[in-house]
Amino acid sequence: MRKRSVVPVWLPWPLPPGWTVTGFGEAGDERTGSRASVVALSGPSPIEGPADLLVISEEPGVGLGATFAGLDGPDPGEGFDSGPPNAKIEVLGHPTALWCLAGIDDRAVYAGEALGNWLWTIAWPAEAGCMIAMAELSLQDARDRDFEVPFGGFSPLLED
Repeated sequence: MRKRSVVPVWLPWPLPPGWTVTGFGEAGDERTGSRASVVALSGPSPIEGPADLLVISEEPGVGLGATFAGLDGPDPGEGFDSGPPNAKIEVLGHPTALWCLAGIDDRAVYAGEALGNWLWTIAWPAEAGCMIAMAELSLQDARDRDFEVPFGGFSPLLED
């Protein structure tokens, strides 16, 4: 998947303490390559209890991130970035702004842009979303190198 992906395959690296990778997914085809990628992770919430996180990169209009976010359209929507960002994470060594979106009550949804593609982070439960704002996440592109990542059980979020 990662070698034929047209969009970055964002992997938080290093992983937050206690977190594991629980799956990879994509949207696209063999002819044009993956136009969206998703990395699923699980670990302890900074509040308490277990949490799940999806990190999604996609070309505008694909709609994978919006589907996981529970939104009607394919993109974050107009005006999502009208105010100051709610969080900043590091992408390939550069600070990247993310805005919190109103989604479904059981998850926290943040969206922004990196390398000309949508960047989504979606956390369950919603309270785990503070991890995005509080944690110093640093995203690396898994297409560029091999990572020795700890794997956990496959995420049910990626089942279809």
